[in-house]
Amino acid sequence: MDNKEILYNQLINFKRKYPFTIGWRLKKNSRILLEHLHDDEVIRYAFYAQKNNSSFDILGTGIVAVTNKRLVIARDRVVIGYFFDSITPDMFNDLKVRSGIIWGKIVIDTVKELVILSNISKSALPEIEEEITSAMMELKDER
Repeated sequence: MDNKEILYNQLINFKRKYPFTIGWRLKKNSRILLEHLHDDEVIRYAFYAQKNNSSFDILGTGIVAVTNKRLVIARDRVVIGYFFDSITPDMFNDLKVRSGIIWGKIVIDTVKELVILSNISKSALPEIEEEITSAMMELKDER
């Protein structure tokens, strides 16, 4: 299976398992992520969330993927352009989970900034934490 199939299958499965997670324009965001993957990268896990700190801002959907080399986040802008973030294992410090009444947040602490992923279904939080943390620890050990 190629990365495109892996990514779409992962996102569809995530949407089925956690339908309360807010996400829009998944195909457009996925295209950006796929454009930036290196030839030797393979997607291990993928999901979507809002890349912001507000439960009320629902327009910043990003596709988040853990690959065999790094963590990447792709967001298509509504008007023109896009945003792409890459977090390599050496930049990864810590991950925090915050659960609210309906949604939760994942806070990724990097050397330079805090990356906040919000409006995630509370039931998805343990899975996301496990996937990101274990992948980043494995990748750090390999280096």
